[in-house]
Amino acid sequence: MSELTPNSELRPRSELRTRSSAATFPGIARHGRLRKASPLGTIARLIAAALAIVLVSGASVGAIAVNSLTSKTTVVDIPQAADGPLPAVGAIEGGFNILIAGSDTREGQGGIGGTTEDDSGNLNDVTMLLHVSQDQTNAVAISIPRDMVVRIPDCTDADEYTKPFSSEPMNTAMSYGGLSCIAKTVTELTGLPIQYAGLIKFSGVIAMSDAIGGVDVCVDGPMVDPNTGINLPEAGTYTLQGFDALAFLRSRAAVGDGSDLTRISSQQVFLSALVRQLKSSETLGDVGKVYGIANAALSNMTLSSTLSSPATMVSIAQALKNIPVESVTFVQYPGTTGGEGIYAGKVRPDTYAGDALIEFLKNDEPFVLEAAGEDAGSTLDPNAPVAPSASATADPSVPVLDGVRGTTAAKYTCTITNDY
Repeated sequence: MSELTPNSELRPRSELRTRSSAATFPGIARHGRLRKASPLGTIARLIAAALAIVLVSGASVGAIAVNSLTSKTTVVDIPQAADGPLPAVGAIEGGFNILIAGSDTREGQGGIGGTTEDDSGNLNDVTMLLHVSQDQTNAVAISIPRDMVVRIPDCTDADEYTKPFSSEPMNTAMSYGGLSCIAKTVTELTGLPIQYAGLIKFSGVIAMSDAIGGVDVCVDGPMVDPNTGINLPEAGTYTLQGFDALAFLRSRAAVGDGSDLTRISSQQVFLSALVRQLKSSETLGDVGKVYGIANAALSNMTLSSTLSSPATMVSIAQALKNIPVESVTFVQYPGTTGGEGIYAGKVRPDTYAGDALIEFLKNDEPFVLEAAGEDAGSTLDPNAPVAPSASATADPSVPVLDGVRGTTAAKYTCTITNDY
């Protein structure tokens, strides 16, 4: 790994844009007004962002280019596919949900970032559901902790039936029935139907971060983790790509309290920066770069049959491309650690707070989060380059959603590191 200094790139080294000192954001992340939402979703962790990039790319590159790219993907059926004919370009209306999963398989990669893990992984290391409001002005990406103990329903994969399990970690769903089983498990946990789904491998994360030219991330101290290979020697902002980007996203021991929950907060630091970068004219205005990003993602993805049509991708992209960054909210499904029995070493769902979150989404009610960065896995960047917009100001008439961690893409946050 290349030697790093704050505000420098990993590969190759070049100047980053200068960050002017500015007032920090108020500690609140707002989810704007939602109208009645039917099922779907899109941006989350780099994995989730992968599909978001593909969708936005679809609108930019065009259906012909996307058609050539989708021929490289694997297509599967999911249990709750959209009924009726697929929409024509520009015809998608209303709300929807998209499941994004990331597979931790290292097949053919021989270990990642200095790790010695074998190539037998068949787990959904990342599970995220993006919910888009009925009026398509807001999006909420829900990350479900990989170690959260949930019920796995009966699933079928390659004609093999798997009985249901009452208490298994979320990341085992893929091993019981592939992408379809992940979708059934998430729907059972959240009550939200899933119309579209995508699964990306770690190799796709690497290729995608290379194609975008790296993502700027902030850490509040040294972040060194030999388990993943990340080595950021001091506090500052770094441009991460390739194996370094993946190592950052996978690191758990060097973040917060070392739990899966604080790792999700750290990943949201990356995702928020990624969304802001994707929204910039420098990225979406470069057709060659957009095509490269889409190619990198789709070459390493499995898509639901409902999402494999180029026309569908472009239609969804058209619906998502105008959502402002302050209206893209990242949250994690609430949970607690330190339990006993089946919850020992795992995450126990906080169904009270989780049900409250889902109820807001189902009823299209606005809410604000307690804070942007919860001071466990992430915190506000004291050197944020822009002041908060008027829309980021707390509205006393909007209820606060207690017990839910998260932030909006407009907030500049830093990963909280530790000296484990």
